[in-house]
Amino acid sequence: MNKNLLKALYQSDSFSKMGHKLIDTLAEHLQNSISDKNSKAIRWNDPHNELNLWKDFLRNGDKDDFFKKVIERTTHTHNPKYVGHQVAPPAPITALTGMLASLMNNGMAVYEMGMSPTAMERITTDMLGQKLGYSTDSRGILTSGGTLANLTSLLAARKAKVEYDVWNAGHSQPLGIMVSEEAHYCVDRAAKIMGLGEQGIIKIPVTKEFTMDVSLLEAYYQNAKDKGIKVFAIVGSAPSTASGIYDDLEAISNFAEKYRLWFHVDGAHGGAAIFSEKYKHLLKGIENSDSVVIDGHKMLMMPTITTALIFKEGTHSHTTFSQKADYLLTDTDEEDWYNGGKRTFECTKTMMSLHWFVLLKMYGEDIFDQNVTVLYNLAQEFAKVLTTHENFELAIHPQSNILCFRFMVPDLPLDELNRLNQSIRQHLLEDGEFYLVQTKFNGIHYLRTTLMNPFTTMEHLNLLLKKIQVTAEKLLTSKTS
Repeated sequence: MNKNLLKALYQSDSFSKMGHKLIDTLAEHLQNSISDKNSKAIRWNDPHNELNLWKDFLRNGDKDDFFKKVIERTTHTHNPKYVGHQVAPPAPITALTGMLASLMNNGMAVYEMGMSPTAMERITTDMLGQKLGYSTDSRGILTSGGTLANLTSLLAARKAKVEYDVWNAGHSQPLGIMVSEEAHYCVDRAAKIMGLGEQGIIKIPVTKEFTMDVSLLEAYYQNAKDKGIKVFAIVGSAPSTASGIYDDLEAISNFAEKYRLWFHVDGAHGGAAIFSEKYKHLLKGIENSDSVVIDGHKMLMMPTITTALIFKEGTHSHTTFSQKADYLLTDTDEEDWYNGGKRTFECTKTMMSLHWFVLLKMYGEDIFDQNVTVLYNLAQEFAKVLTTHENFELAIHPQSNILCFRFMVPDLPLDELNRLNQSIRQHLLEDGEFYLVQTKFNGIHYLRTTLMNPFTTMEHLNLLLKKIQVTAEKLLTSKTS
């Protein structure tokens, strides 16, 4: 055993040498990606082959090649031809805050283990509350992802709206929430974790425009009530993950007010539109909500994973969880905003507020406005091109930067058309020049693009359409030959 191994591990000069080399490598990758010199957005590999590749690398690979190998074997979100999942190409400066957070490693459960990031978190969440139209009474937390944030908000809703103490005494009657059938699956998951069961997830159908059909709210609410279900919350999507369409938040807020329901907005993806002068109208009514989720790692150009959960009434941000950990947390008569362990599931979380704060400090809110507006504008332009192309059909005209379409062949049966579009997508995945995903609405298979990269242009998207057309023609030819 090398007894000096630990000393070598923490040696500052080797860290400096390795770090500078990695920064240079990442800077080169960034430049090549943005300038389109990296020809592929993804280098697809079968999962089993990829597993074997890394098993072999662990045994036989050159340790000096590790960082380059990771870059080569991961999806390039900074490539303008990356139009796939809702993950941002992060602002390069946030790679530095990420490194700082990792090395300092302040867990943030209690104030003394995260003094600076805790203060930054308060400043950031207060700013978000103001942007949402809340009063100075609002408070928020940062947490690890929209799934955890949505669950936390629904727990707060249950505590605020259900008369008995479910947290300590358990359920004494069926409880329920109302949500669009197109809402993100994490809302279902949260409801089931909370013990609501299938009957407690009251799914409201959508209109032909894929927005929650608010004309059905009354009937679905009364039906649940007749079954003995106490509905305590309603969730609006801003937007739906699959379609990119915003629910009518104003109408939902009016319904919530009528029955004194907690109104939560899942704005994980599109809540960032509050920063866009052009598109913030999509969020009309959000100021009447009780809580809102916004992901920093989607439209706000931060690395995974950081999510803001903002409460209109600040008391809800620190009364949701009523456990004591005397060795960590002390009782206080003042507002205890600075002890994160009282306000979130996470006893330990990263210093994620650094990402938010550094962007605000270095670039201001305008950078968020520009990013959202550029990407939403691009989706509008892309939609116009698709509507004039005889071989393509839009699922719905986009409201956000999410756009779904399919390749069309006249008179081809639906099942064959679905298989054709699935095959197109698989061929594009294996080719790797572009990366896009897929979804289904009403049994119809669509190609799905999320325009996350501000350096993607219509030139890239026209190349994508040409590639899809060529691929489709080859598939159809091979089928008939």
